[in-house]
Amino acid sequence: MGCGLLPVAARAQAPKLRRVGFISFAESTLFYDAFREGMKDYGYVEGKNILFHARFGSGGNEQLDALAAALVAERPDLIVAAGGPTLRSVRKVAGAGDIPVVYSFSGDPVAAGLAKSLAQPGNNMTGISLMSLELVGKRMELLKESLPQLKSVAILANPDHPGEQLERRVSFESAAALGLRHRYFQAQSPGELEAALAAIEKTGADGLVVFPDALMLAHRQRISESALKARLATVSGWAAFADSGFLMSYGPNLRESYRRLASFAAKVLKGAPPGNLAIERPTVVEMVVNTRTAQSLRLELPRAVVLRADRVVG
Repeated sequence: MGCGLLPVAARAQAPKLRRVGFISFAESTLFYDAFREGMKDYGYVEGKNILFHARFGSGGNEQLDALAAALVAERPDLIVAAGGPTLRSVRKVAGAGDIPVVYSFSGDPVAAGLAKSLAQPGNNMTGISLMSLELVGKRMELLKESLPQLKSVAILANPDHPGEQLERRVSFESAAALGLRHRYFQAQSPGELEAALAAIEKTGADGLVVFPDALMLAHRQRISESALKARLATVSGWAAFADSGFLMSYGPNLRESYRRLASFAAKVLKGAPPGNLAIERPTVVEMVVNTRTAQSLRLELPRAVVLRADRVVG
């Protein structure tokens, strides 16, 4: 038998090695690790029948195009895009190419032109939308419940985020229903974020509501530091914000969402067209409270709020 040749039967039994690219807006591997754990649940073992090619940004848009181009050039069987800016770069580089894309997107994929509808995306992409307007008002209510003397809130958002206008409208309505004055501030870049934070510090607001997206997530520590300096009670939609010093968070469990992305990836790798796989919304919602931040703000959180928390940072 020639060197390096295997019997036909042995070659037929060898598992097909699939290659999956993963690209993220920020350096954290938390969501990447969660996705890989999910892939194990579907029988994909790294080095045995799957290889992962990961690319991580540094919290800015500048290098994402280059990272996406490098990943596309490797011609993986599938690309997993973590976050809106990352997905935008993948689309710019790959266009409507033949590499299927599975994504986690904090905005509205239909409003962003990523899908014809949630039920039938109708293109080479599908995944999970983290945007839930029904949670927006609940965050404002929790902030008011935690701080009964709350009179006014600043609202910080990225206007470039698809669905932001809807989220803004619901936030304004929720604030009005709770008798809260509100002012809106926007930022589309780190520089604009610094200017917005400086302006917010001067408003005399009692609380700060931050719409969750990739930009705000990447700079959550800076936002938290500024808010503490201004003695603002803060709330946003993902646990990473509370872990980084926000008073609380209420929204989808991102780790579970990225594990869930593995179900899309497994179906696509087995031949399912992404355009036929309905875009999903998270089913696991969590509330995280940071009691260290409460102490720093000299707040005594109501016991009922702390007891309802899925997790307490203290």
